[in-house]
Amino acid sequence: MQSIPLEEYIALRRLLNCKHIGIVRLRSMIDAIGSGTQLIDTPPKNLLHIEKMTDLVIKGFIEGAKNGENDADYKKEYEYVTSISGSILAYGQPGYPSSLSNIYDPPVLLYVVGELTEQDKKSLAIVGSRTPSPYGLKTASDFSRDLVSEGFTVISGLARGIDTTAHKAALSAGGRTIAVLGSGFKNIYPSENKKLAKDISTSGAVITEFAPDTKPDAINFPARNRIISGLSLGSLIVETAEKGGALHTAAFAIDQGREVFAIPGNINSLKSGGTNRLIQDGNAKLVMNVADVLIEFKIVPKSNPDPAPVLQLSDLSMFEEKIYTTIGFEPLHIDQISSLTGLNISECLINLLQLEFKGLVRQQPGKNFVRI
Repeated sequence: MQSIPLEEYIALRRLLNCKHIGIVRLRSMIDAIGSGTQLIDTPPKNLLHIEKMTDLVIKGFIEGAKNGENDADYKKEYEYVTSISGSILAYGQPGYPSSLSNIYDPPVLLYVVGELTEQDKKSLAIVGSRTPSPYGLKTASDFSRDLVSEGFTVISGLARGIDTTAHKAALSAGGRTIAVLGSGFKNIYPSENKKLAKDISTSGAVITEFAPDTKPDAINFPARNRIISGLSLGSLIVETAEKGGALHTAAFAIDQGREVFAIPGNINSLKSGGTNRLIQDGNAKLVMNVADVLIEFKIVPKSNPDPAPVLQLSDLSMFEEKIYTTIGFEPLHIDQISSLTGLNISECLINLLQLEFKGLVRQQPGKNFVRI
C-alpha cells in the first residue's frame, strides 16, 4: 500500500496535537480545505466559515500548525513504519477505507502493516470476552471459519480470548483477517500475540490509529472499538458480561448504523449476560449460525455443504450416554460428574476417555470436562 508523503504526515501530526482541535473538528477542516499540508498553510481567516471555529480553536490552530518542535520525532515514526514494511494512510486520501470515512469520528491517520483490499468491504467483526467459556471459544471459531468460507474478512481486536480465537480460526481456514490495535506497533498487546500479529499481516492487515510508540493504555481500547465496528458490515458479539468491553463495539456499531448480532448463552452464566441483554433489549439479532447472518445481508450462500453428521446416542454405550448427556459446554469436575451420574470416579474416567477418543468431550485442567 502507498503511504502518504512524509510532509503530509508531519502536517497531520502537528494538527492532531493542536489544542482544541480533535478528530471530528479536524475532519471538518480537511473536508473543507483538503490535505494537511494545505491546512497548515491556510490563513486562519479562511477557516472562519468552518463550523465551530471559535477564537479559541483558531488560536490553537495558529500555535500548533506552525510548531515544528516535534517534527524530527514525527519523521522517525514515519521511517519506523516504513522499516517494518508498513504504510500510513490518511483520511480523505487515496487508499483510506471508505467504510471508515463514513463514521462520525474516523481516525485521521491509520497505520497499516499488511494490505487492505476491496475484499475487506465484505467483513464482519467478531468480539467478546477475554476469558471466554469453552462454548464461547467454539462458537467464535466456528463462526470465523464459516464466515471465511463465505468470502468474509474477519475483523477483531487481537485481545485474549474470543478475539484471538476468531483471528486464528480465520487464518487456519485460509481466509483474511484484520486486527485493530489499541496501541502502537512497537507495543503489540498482549505480548504473546506478537507472532499472531505477524501471521495476520501476511494474510490481511494489522492496523492502528496510534503512533508506533503508543502504549496499550486502557483509554485507547474503547476508541479502538469504533474502528473495529466501523470497518465492518456488522459486529458479532459472541460472549460478554453485562459490562464487558465488547458492548462498546456493539454500541459503536449501533451508532454507525451497522448490524449487531449476538450469540445467546446460558442464562446462569455471567459471561453471557451482555449478549443475552443485547438480544432481550432488541439491540442485537440472535444468530445461531452463519446462515442467519447471511440472511440479514441478503447474501446467497456460496455453497450448501452437507450437514455435519448428527450424533446418535444409540452409538454410545449406556455409561457413555449417561455421562455425555450430563456434561455441557461449561466445565464440569469429575466429582460432579460422578455424583450426577451415580457412577464411581474410576468408571467415569474410563468412559470419559472413550468419549475423548470419539471427539465428543475435552478434558481441561483440574479434572474438568466439557463437550466439544
